[in-house]
Amino acid sequence: MPSLVAGLHIQRAGRGEPMILLHGIGGELCVWEPVLAPLAERLDVIAVDLPGFGHSPPLPDGAAPTPTALAATVAALMDELRIESAHLAGNSLGGWLALELGKTARARSVTALCPAGLWGAPLQAEGEPARGRAQGVAKALRPALPLLMRSRRVRRLTLAHVVADPDRVPREAALRMVSSYARATAYQATNLAMRMTHFSGADRIHVPLTVAFGERDRLIRPVRLRVPGVRTLMLPGCGHIPMWDRPDLVSELLLERVPLSRLPGFSQD
Repeated sequence: MPSLVAGLHIQRAGRGEPMILLHGIGGELCVWEPVLAPLAERLDVIAVDLPGFGHSPPLPDGAAPTPTALAATVAALMDELRIESAHLAGNSLGGWLALELGKTARARSVTALCPAGLWGAPLQAEGEPARGRAQGVAKALRPALPLLMRSRRVRRLTLAHVVADPDRVPREAALRMVSSYARATAYQATNLAMRMTHFSGADRIHVPLTVAFGERDRLIRPVRLRVPGVRTLMLPGCGHIPMWDRPDLVSELLLERVPLSRLPGFSQD
């Protein structure tokens, strides 16, 4: 059931080892909807609305929503839930946060799906205006979105940059995704904070690490982390949010990072 913990809106279901799901910029926990049920059959799954997205308030006192700061809020959530460590899975910005937390003792494993931040150097210099014109258009159209999203053509045009096959996203789910993007209060600040830095320190991740990219992702190019033990995969037929294109594949990928001997129904042979 959805609830507010440590200032973050979460949805929790299932029993077993904890797994925390982190969405991308402009999204909210609803992007995990296609995989929540199969994951919750074997895990204690906690999907999170990041600060300033979904139903979570932005960071207090005008704090910059840098990836480091956002990762710290996830760590604070874990403290509040009395979770010492968890399997961490994230998409896009959420993948970056999972990688950041992977450098700490809070991670049991890390799975980064189409992660942001692997661009090697900042994309934007300090003082440059943040990009985000599309979010402004979505915000202006927000009152009309319920009507607009009835159109299959509009849904395809709206979601084509993040989902390889927008027809796989039901109308109500498409409306939730676009509405969350439109109302994201922290979008501009988070976009700027992301573009002014990049992920580093992958060599400090000493837990099982998988980095997976969508074969048809229009936003993120595949990058191979040059660290021992990392597994880099391509997800066939998937766009930037692969949970909608191949929920079966994503579920299997996430469950594989958990030792099978610790899952209900599995035993060591």
